[in-house]
Amino acid sequence: MAKRKRIGLRQVRALKPGETIWDESLSGFGARRQQSEAVAYVLYYRTGEGRQRWYTIGRHGAPWTPETAREEAKRLLGDVAHKADPAAEKRTKRNAKTVAELCDLYLSDAETGRLVTRRRVAKKASTLATDRGRIERHIKPLLGRRTVAAVTREDIETFMHDVAEGKTAGKTKTTKTRGLANVRGGRGTASRTVGLLGAIFTYAVRHRMRVDNPAHGVMRPADGRRERRLSDDEYKALGKALRKAEPASIWPAAVAVARFLALTGWRSGEALALRWDEIDLTRRTATLADTKTGRSIRPLSNAACDVLRHLTRVGHLAFPATRGEGRMSGFPKLWARIAKLGELPLEVTPHTLRHSFASLAGDLGYSEPTIATLVGHKGNTITSRYVHTADAVLLAASDAVADRTAKLMGEPRPSSVVVELRKARA
Repeated sequence: MAKRKRIGLRQVRALKPGETIWDESLSGFGARRQQSEAVAYVLYYRTGEGRQRWYTIGRHGAPWTPETAREEAKRLLGDVAHKADPAAEKRTKRNAKTVAELCDLYLSDAETGRLVTRRRVAKKASTLATDRGRIERHIKPLLGRRTVAAVTREDIETFMHDVAEGKTAGKTKTTKTRGLANVRGGRGTASRTVGLLGAIFTYAVRHRMRVDNPAHGVMRPADGRRERRLSDDEYKALGKALRKAEPASIWPAAVAVARFLALTGWRSGEALALRWDEIDLTRRTATLADTKTGRSIRPLSNAACDVLRHLTRVGHLAFPATRGEGRMSGFPKLWARIAKLGELPLEVTPHTLRHSFASLAGDLGYSEPTIATLVGHKGNTITSRYVHTADAVLLAASDAVADRTAKLMGEPRPSSVVVELRKARA
């Protein structure tokens, strides 16, 4: 190697055509002048397999100065110490010429945990599955062959309208044996997929595949989600359906989880993933370590505890699948059978039970923070590492809403026990 010296502006300006200097304070970091006036900052390193690599950090000039380039070199060497290969990764990313290839790189990094959410945690497997479905069924068919650098905001807007109008609708195969996905499109799908495109192009900007994000500024339609609640007659029909379900040979755990959702307002995914070691029936609380909004402690009403007490313990999940030890992936179909027994409308889903629970709590006069804590809304869960149980006020609120729900379903319960709060000291 050439003579080593600390690289500064004076050394960079003094470089002759074809000359390279190496930094004395950081091994492998150097500056090289081409036959022209251009000077580039470079990094020389060896991979874990002993392979030699040259990495061009960037050309001298904003934002690259000797100091900023040296800091970037330190960061890259840190990655190398953790068995990364920046030069190989850069070459791979540089070769991602199409949107389809960009999407594949995005998913690859997300699956390895290199991409994090706003809560600074890796994306969950269920979120990645949803992202992959939107990419394969909407993004790749419409934008996949376009080059990353050539996509414009107008292209994104056209894409959004095409998805909303059903241009990508149809049936596609899934990874499951004989599995088919009925792709409908629509305004909600278009809005959420454009949101994913925004994240993908942010990834492209971060890796210098382009200088801007074409999804920024695109006016997306409302996602079309209906915040529907059950009427009194529909609650009655639901209760009738739940009582008829077990004689109709519907999986008892599915019937139990449907009743549990109506009595708690939980997300269906939270209930289906509920483990016995997260439940404390004595204190009437459930500690959910990993929900959509992070760690959450939920109060359990007496009615919800009764549902759990009547379950047969099979494995670690409170609501086990019909076979195996995994989650009950067939619950949507089992719910459809339960709803059919009560002749409930097709738009009544498990999420409808969640919104109905929150609406009943509002009817009973509970405040928004209390309701948010009961159902685990973002920003209102009990997240303190020092809190292990729900307080008496929350338990009373959960009892009141659950008892009202049970009464509407034709399953009246005795009045909730009133818990006297500790009197303040004089």
